[in-house]
Amino acid sequence: MKSDLFSSDHMAQPAHAPGMTLQNAKSIKYAVNGEMFARQGAMIAYRGDLQFERKSQGVGGMLKRAMTGEGLPVMAVRGQGEAWFAHEAQNCFVVDIEPGDVLTVNGRNVLCFDASLSYEIKTVKGAGMTGGGLFNSVFTGAGRLGLICEGNPLVIPVSPQQPVYVDTDAVVGWTANLSTSLHRSQSIGSMIRGGSGEAVQLKLEGEGHVIVRPSEATPQKPQQH
Repeated sequence: MKSDLFSSDHMAQPAHAPGMTLQNAKSIKYAVNGEMFARQGAMIAYRGDLQFERKSQGVGGMLKRAMTGEGLPVMAVRGQGEAWFAHEAQNCFVVDIEPGDVLTVNGRNVLCFDASLSYEIKTVKGAGMTGGGLFNSVFTGAGRLGLICEGNPLVIPVSPQQPVYVDTDAVVGWTANLSTSLHRSQSIGSMIRGGSGEAVQLKLEGEGHVIVRPSEATPQKPQQH
């Protein structure tokens, strides 16, 4: 059988080392040798001896359903084998987090991550997200984090002289040393999404970068369990 479909661009190759790599722009491959964590329902294929366990109540008692802004649970993947992860054909990115790094990420943009990473869940109350707050996971430690983004993300530098204001429904995450606050503006309310009245943005100040997706929040879909 001959087709471009079977070219090396699409063909899955055996893993050379344990851990996370980009399979292509829309999926992440993870060679599991022990344990890792992923968004519940994001596994699209696997091979080998792997077990999947829902972790809705936490990793070490710390993970909550609010770990993702959409309230999705997370699963542990254990054993030896290979698994592929994706979510609604969103673009995938792998971030290497090193000791001393801090990355704050909206939970809805988390696809999978190494068990060696630590995080704590924080919220920015009243930020306009479904459920009454903007949920964030603050990742630290050493390991790899797989992120998803609807469209190609925009990374904007933030400096003490130039704070950045972002739509709370569009923010993906930001780096360490940035402080956040809610900024309310009535003067531009009528120009945002054709609405009127008070508009709310997330203000980031300090030295670092903020990641924004090029789309607004989309309605949640019922989750299958």
